[in-house]
Order: sequence, then structure tokens, then C-alpha cells
Amino acid sequence: MTTLNINGQPHTVDAPPDMPVLWVLRDLVGLTGTKFGCGIAQCGACTVHLDGVAVRSCVLPVAAVGDRSLTTIEGIGDTPAGKKVQAVWRQIDVVQCGYCQSGQVMQAASLLTQNPNPSDADIDAAMAGNICRCGTYNRIRAAIRQAAKEV
Repeated sequence: MTTLNINGQPHTVDAPPDMPVLWVLRDLVGLTGTKFGCGIAQCGACTVHLDGVAVRSCVLPVAAVGDRSLTTIEGIGDTPAGKKVQAVWRQIDVVQCGYCQSGQVMQAASLLTQNPNPSDADIDAAMAGNICRCGTYNRIRAAIRQAAKEV
């Protein structure tokens, strides 16, 4: 049994140590906002925060989490940057199909926490590992710029 701090709440799960955090969140805890995309940390759909830093949960074994805090899309709105990002995402209407958007929001919130005033180059570099098959990259960049003004 492993106890994880997820979105500020303890969750005790019976998971093998090598089970990816993605499947712990979705299958054992019931938090399905974090999406499976590629399974090899290349698309960003599974992005969560580990102590505030964006990580790919599809390749992160649960044993590697330890006492650190996990934040998912279900909890990111409780952080200052996450709240602003989510609000601007709705305001600008970033979402098209929406599948990648939880990962996009998580990556954007991590960026703004680490760099509250990013340049377009900073945004592009931080978001490069998050794929949007619908091509909403211009709206994503605009939303991050807008959120940065409000953070």
C-alpha cells in the first residue's frame, strides 16, 4: 500500500511500485482528467505536477513519487497560476476537441509558476512537448500571454 498526496488529499492505493502514476490516478483513484496519449512521454496529454513541476505521468512510476505532492487537472485551479490559466483558457476559448487540453493547462501553469513573464520563445520552448492535433497553438500561446498579465 502506498499513500500519495494528490491535490492536497491523501490517497492510499494498492499499486505495484512500477505502475505509472497515470494509471494510479485514472484507475485506482478515479481522477480521469489526466489523459493517456502516447505512453512514452512524447505528447504531454498525461502532464501532472510533482511538487509544482510539470512531469509526464505515463512514465513516472508510483514508487518515484514518495512524499512529494501530485497535482492534477482536477486540483490545478486551487493554485494561483492554475486558476488564472483555466479562466483565460475559457475566456479565449482555446479548446477545440479538448483531448490534450488538461496536459496543456498543466504545462502552462507550471511555466507561469516558474516564469511569470515568459516571452513567446519561452512559451514555445515550454509547450513544445505538448501536442495538439487540432492545432490550437496560437490560441494556447495567446492564453498563456493573457494569463501572464494576470498572474
